Amino acid sequence: MDPITIRSVRPIVTAPEGRPLVVVRVDTSEPELYGFGCATFTQRALTVAHAVSTYLAPWAQGRNVDDIEDIWQGAMASTFWRNGPILNAALSGLDMALWDIKGKRAGMPCYQLWGGKSREAAAVYRHADGSTLDEVVDNVARFVEEGYRFIRCQWGGYGGMAGNSSAEEGVKFLNPNVHPPCGALPGEYFDPHAYRRRVPELLARIREEFGTTIELLHDVHERLQPADAIRLAKDVEPFDLFFLEDLFPPEQVEWLSIVRQQSTVPLAISELFTHPLEWMPLITNRLIDFIRIHISQIGGVTPALKVAHLCELYGIRTAWQDPKDVSPLGHMANLHIEIHAHNFGIHEWGGWGDHSPMVFRGLPEVRDGYMYPNTSPGWGMEIDEEAAAAFPATAQTLPSPVIRLPDGTAVWP
Repeated sequence: MDPITIRSVRPIVTAPEGRPLVVVRVDTSEPELYGFGCATFTQRALTVAHAVSTYLAPWAQGRNVDDIEDIWQGAMASTFWRNGPILNAALSGLDMALWDIKGKRAGMPCYQLWGGKSREAAAVYRHADGSTLDEVVDNVARFVEEGYRFIRCQWGGYGGMAGNSSAEEGVKFLNPNVHPPCGALPGEYFDPHAYRRRVPELLARIREEFGTTIELLHDVHERLQPADAIRLAKDVEPFDLFFLEDLFPPEQVEWLSIVRQQSTVPLAISELFTHPLEWMPLITNRLIDFIRIHISQIGGVTPALKVAHLCELYGIRTAWQDPKDVSPLGHMANLHIEIHAHNFGIHEWGGWGDHSPMVFRGLPEVRDGYMYPNTSPGWGMEIDEEAAAAFPATAQTLPSPVIRLPDGTAVWP
């Protein structure tokens, strides 16, 4: 029997909830056999789509759909300069689509291909924010009432308390005490010291209101200098966090060894990583407790499975990055790994918007704080391309403001 081969690879770009999402469809030499994969990189969605159609599609055409590992390795090597977010995302779309096809051919969901279930569903955490403490408490209470037991708490977004906007056009203050100099450039301004002091106040209030009946998480989002980040890790210890996220940017992860010496707060990091040399030292030196990789940014399910199994050997759990920067299809792929992998930790979920179910058919079910996959073959999802076309994405669909310190200095991320 002749092998089934890749007939075409093409991107589908859509923004049903305002954020550009990239999905890749792979059609095969077998009529009606096709698969979908997530290639989402919201900030550079059109560039990823171009890479898929211009470079990856002609390279993959004619290859045997069974050879997922060889296709992944070959596609990675073909770029010569490896492990960048654009090409990794494009490869992720192809890789996930091939796993979808593999599951369909086997007549089973993808998690069964890897050895079956470790659990029936994945616990999810929700994001509770607010411009005031009372508003945060109200949002936490709403999620608790809906059955969620893991909640990430922020006060005024990343970096501190929301405040008044400047009269100066384009300047937004995340703290009312921020006073930039005259002629301040456009951006979102925040005070890292005020932010650091307010996080313990936030967590103390949540614990006062809800006790230890829920698990708390907090995302620093790399908004602190190393010394302040270490101080924060020590200050939040009494509040028994499930994890503290992104204490440092990738350029400063060497500081994690110092944090380990001074605080027992569980640490989650790596959502910006694209290269194995970024996460390997953190795993093998046991400097983190949760791996936060964005699966599309490392090239898809094939490398993610390897990372998950490596982390298991070092006592590290998975917490794949799953905000609204991931398509619903990407959520499903992450969920299948979580259902399978023994060392699952938590699934991040920002909720579906009103339009997502129109484009993505077969969404995973969420009830009482858990996300359940369907049992259809592959990912068990379909993309309505006509509906997707009704929500076009452009290069300006997701503008990214510059984040600035009180004196106007631009900072990452």
